[in-house]
Parts: sequence; C-alpha cells; structure tokens
Amino acid sequence: MNQLIDHTVLKADTTRQMVQQVCEEAIRYSFASVCINPYFVPLAKELLKDSSVKVCTVIGFPLGANQTNVKLYEAEQALSDGADELDYVINVSAVKDGEWEQIKDEMVQFASLKVKNAELCIKIILETCYLTNKDIQIASELAKAAGLDFVKTSTGFGTAGATVEHVQLMRKAVGPTIGVKASGGIRSLEDATAMVEAGATRLGCSSGVAIAEGSKQLSKDAY
Repeated sequence: MNQLIDHTVLKADTTRQMVQQVCEEAIRYSFASVCINPYFVPLAKELLKDSSVKVCTVIGFPLGANQTNVKLYEAEQALSDGADELDYVINVSAVKDGEWEQIKDEMVQFASLKVKNAELCIKIILETCYLTNKDIQIASELAKAAGLDFVKTSTGFGTAGATVEHVQLMRKAVGPTIGVKASGGIRSLEDATAMVEAGATRLGCSSGVAIAEGSKQLSKDAY
C-alpha cells in the first residue's frame, strides 16, 4: 500500500517546514511520491535526491480554468525545477460546456511533454464531484487515447473527493493499461483499501502516515 501513496501537502498555508516533514515521512515509509505546490518543487527535489521518492506537483491547480498555454508554461517550469510527475487539472468549465475537442487538444499537448521526458508521468485531474458519469467516462477515454499516464479523481478542493463508484467508472473506461489515482478524503486504511479494490493504482492523500501505520480511525486531515 505504501508504494501507491502520493504523500500530499497542498494547502495554502504550507510552509517549508511542512514540506520537509512530508519528504522525510515519504522516505521513511517508501511512498511513491511527495505531491507539493510548484513553488516547493526545488526544495522537494533537493530533499529527495538520494531516495526513490518522486517529486510530484500540480498544474492549473485547483480550478483548471487557465488557458492551455499558461498550463503548459507552468508545466515546463515545474519540469525545469525538477518535477518527475505532473498532476494537471482538466478545464471543468470546458467539460460542462461539451468542448471535447478543446479538452482533447489540451490532453495531447500535455502528453507531448513526454517526448523530451520519457520518464515523465502525467496525471489529469477530472474533479469528478462536478461531472456526470458520462463526462467522467468520456474524459477518461480521451485521456487514455491521448497517451496520459493516469486519470485522477479530485483536487481535494472541490465539493467532494474520491468515491468508489467514480474510481470503478474510471477504471472501466480506461481498462488495465493506464493508472487511476484516487484522491480527496482518503483518511484511513479502510478508505485506501476500498479505493484499491475499486481499481485505483495510486492514492493521493495527506494521511499517508496514518494509512501506512494501519490506522482504522479517520485522520483529521481533510485531503
């Protein structure tokens, strides 16, 4: 379970000390990555340089309503700063308006970043709490076709986080070939286990330590 966790700290009041703590915890528990805001990518890269833990950051976060060229600039900067994985937010407004060609084009442009960065992992955050099941299915299928590595449920800043139903739906849409990341509201070992059983292959949570230690009690952390 530990190796599926993206140990996350994305709150507005995050400090360098908090980033240092999650990096130390990620090394101690052999988590997959530390997921931090772009400002902290250079710090996390330095702290994790002698470990197998990846540096993950967020793009177009948390609303996804930036123009595509702005998101891509942000992504390029994050890569220059040392990011190994990018979690970018879909344009929810464009999805709600049925602008699927625009959504598809943005996915393809993000996937093209992998041409110069073969090891780069790109996840698209669908923010499922705002979408219909049909929206989730179409977006997931487009992400797979575009060559993205993961579809991800949530930012943790929407009206709700991951649900078993949505994870199952995303897994069914993409099949076994790409990843599904469940995030938002995963605060206990039971939550984590339910998401994995539903088809998740990565878990975004700030309660990684509690999960790793087998906690059956809900963490107070909301993410």
